[in-house]
Amino acid sequence: MPVFSVDYRFKDQHRTHRFELNQPALSASDAAMHLLELHFGDSENSLIMPNADAEPDEIIEQASQLGLTDIRVTQAASDDVR
Repeated sequence: MPVFSVDYRFKDQHRTHRFELNQPALSASDAAMHLLELHFGDSENSLIMPNADAEPDEIIEQASQLGLTDIRVTQAASDDVR
């Protein structure tokens, strides 16, 4: 399975997270959705999550409003995983 490294800022603090996903590519908006679930998935207020039919730019905007910015995705080499 491909591994994607996502560099981003969360409330102005640099962070990196790796996602192992069964898909060939990961767009910035898909990464933003994964990050929203990671940081806010346990939130009692599900209204902060974008709608299922949200456009990619709407997802990025919602993430930005919640402090997730500068999202950059790279595919990690298979030997980088551990």
